Amino acid sequence: MHVLIINGSPRVKEYSNTDKIIARFTEGLAENGTTFEQYEISDRKQWDTIRDAFYKNTDIIIALPLYVECIPGLLMEFLETLTPKTDGTRLSFILQSGFAEGIQLRCGETYLEKLASYLGCTYMGTLVKGDNFGIRFVGAETREKITGQYMQMGCEYARNGGFTSEECRKFTGPEIFPAPVRLLVGLMFRTAAKKNFIKVAKEWGCTKPLDYRPYQ
Repeated sequence: MHVLIINGSPRVKEYSNTDKIIARFTEGLAENGTTFEQYEISDRKQWDTIRDAFYKNTDIIIALPLYVECIPGLLMEFLETLTPKTDGTRLSFILQSGFAEGIQLRCGETYLEKLASYLGCTYMGTLVKGDNFGIRFVGAETREKITGQYMQMGCEYARNGGFTSEECRKFTGPEIFPAPVRLLVGLMFRTAAKKNFIKVAKEWGCTKPLDYRPYQ
């Protein structure tokens, strides 16, 4: 099997968490004899090539980050340039997010199922996983812990041609945290996590507080 993989993140490859996930996922594909080609929506110079590959391939994966329950605008702009297919193409998705609970990604997952039909493709499932926000900020060991598990999902896709298996469903993790965990996470975000966000913001040159609201 040969698979077209489209990285739907608007971030350039170097800063794309989605790209780092794809890198480990494709290791699983290759381990099981599946070949692939990959393109980046963030590089508009590739758009003609991506369109051509979309029409030529019959097994396609679109990997993307969830932005507040919406797919990235740049990806939507590209998709609007496509003509629906009629050749029985199988379309799957890798949906990743910073939100840790599976329920936070379900609205996006539902839209992607409809998107497959809009594009004239057979929907082959969505691999849903959250808690990926810090991939490009953490050290190599922690990054490997987060992204390494996608390699097994690459193996799973190579075997089944989609993300409809029970193993893929379990991969999402908790649908919703128990109440004690939600309280603990809320406390962490108001204390330690907030301090870390402020530190990162300063490193990026931000001079205003994170809760700054100039138009309020």
